[in-house]
Amino acid sequence: MKRPKLKKASKRVTCAKRFKIEKKVRQHHKKLRKEAKKNGISKRVKKDIGVPNSAPFKEEILREAEKRKLALDELKEQTRIAKITVKAQKRKQEKEAAKAETEPKAKKQKKDKKTKQKKKQSATGSDRSSKRFRCQELNKVIQASDVVVEVLDARDPLGCRCPELEEAVLKHEGKKLMFLLNKIDLVPKDNLKKWLDYLQLECPTFVFKASTQVQDRTVEEKKRRKGSGRVDHSRAFAALGDTCLMELLENIAKTRDTEIMLKVGVVGFPSTGKSSLINSMKGVRACHAGVQRGLTKSMQEVHISKAVKMIDSPGIIATPSNPPVSMVLRSLKVEEKEESPVEAVRILLNQCNQQQIMLQYNVPDYRNSNEFLTYFAKKRGLMIKGGVLNTELAASTFLNDWTGAKLSYYSKPPTNHSLPPYLSDAMVTEMQRDVDMVKLKSGNEETINSVKCPNPASSMEFLSTGPTAGTFNEDEIPEEKAVEAVMETVVEEDEEEMVGGSEAAEMDDLHEDEAEETTQKIETGETASAAHKAEVKRVTFNVDLSSGRQNDNDTYDFNTDFM
Repeated sequence: MKRPKLKKASKRVTCAKRFKIEKKVRQHHKKLRKEAKKNGISKRVKKDIGVPNSAPFKEEILREAEKRKLALDELKEQTRIAKITVKAQKRKQEKEAAKAETEPKAKKQKKDKKTKQKKKQSATGSDRSSKRFRCQELNKVIQASDVVVEVLDARDPLGCRCPELEEAVLKHEGKKLMFLLNKIDLVPKDNLKKWLDYLQLECPTFVFKASTQVQDRTVEEKKRRKGSGRVDHSRAFAALGDTCLMELLENIAKTRDTEIMLKVGVVGFPSTGKSSLINSMKGVRACHAGVQRGLTKSMQEVHISKAVKMIDSPGIIATPSNPPVSMVLRSLKVEEKEESPVEAVRILLNQCNQQQIMLQYNVPDYRNSNEFLTYFAKKRGLMIKGGVLNTELAASTFLNDWTGAKLSYYSKPPTNHSLPPYLSDAMVTEMQRDVDMVKLKSGNEETINSVKCPNPASSMEFLSTGPTAGTFNEDEIPEEKAVEAVMETVVEEDEEEMVGGSEAAEMDDLHEDEAEETTQKIETGETASAAHKAEVKRVTFNVDLSSGRQNDNDTYDFNTDFM
């Protein structure tokens, strides 16, 4: 009987009824057993007696049975995995179908457009990291700018100048060219003043120290941090020279008749501090900047004030005809895996005084670049698994010191000044027409006096190789290989190495030792050309067997017992 307060009826029955049911079940089972006994059907499973010991080839039979069992287990596992994969694919398809139904049409079209663009870029090779794309973006910055600021590293201003860039800017009428000496806190004051006087004879020159610790991503974060009272007054956070540069740019914007904002293009070689300059002027991290070179891939417009807009640009592409030192410091060959960091360090060490390097890095006397990298890795604790010194990481660290804003070195300006062929006295006067040179001079003096510069004794002297040539014509840049072609060449090289490995296995021990020494020299970057040109000196030996029989007294006599 179902009670009113319960959802389901009770399953409890009386004892008489339960016993009666159990009795009926026993009788039914007994009847089934009798019928099965009459029909000869038995439920008992016969025990497998196995293979008797007296049977011939017992071991082979057991082995075959084991193989069949393993095959059945493997087949079961395969069917199980196949069922799981089928279920997963079916579930994925159902999920994608449900997502496609709920996804808006506009979002789906945008997604399809992005995939088409990626396919097109991979087919044509015009991605953001290619040299052609960077060259196009740099030309766009020059075309769109009213004032072009060439950022120069104060440690080597002449090496950071690009004659092709300056000539391309001066060809356009109405465009102004200015120089900006960045990283002034890494050179002595006397050297900085000499370079400033040298460059002022050609174009208006600013001195600047960019901030390397700008953390705020937006203006709201900057206001919130200032409101909370957490202001960083350290030397790395402070930017010097931004007030003078901002005032002069706003004065140039006021002298123009148009109400359009003044567009200032910031150009220069990689790692000169273009993005850091814009971040310091804006006060927030508007552009991506870091220790790694070549982070900026395309042009980026940043509004500095109501009248001034700055345009960030990728680095100038250096031509391969430049000296090796210029290619190491101004190009991206190491980042693009075209040159090893060890070879770049060897080129830099040949350009510097060995005693100054030893004092700067506190390392003992070294004979070559490999020994220096060994001491340098040991000093910095750069090791890999097993306690082996990591010379590759040491080379990258050393190279980052030279290209980043850390190492203090300086170069001397030329004693005699002469205008380049693309610049005339009339052009120099035109560049200085809208710039208040008196205000610029006083602002530069104030910035130099406020910055803390190193002593000449604590910095290294660097021999500059002159201006670095760059390219702006897309046709001069060689076409980069497609991914498929690169993969085919890699496969072909692997096959050649496999064939060469079988031949190398037949060499004797002497030739193997010589081959290992040459490969070590090539890997460490020591005189690769000399290793290829080295000839194997063949030594002749006397193999006359009769000469070995002249002294018969030393021969062993097997018939005599010496015990």
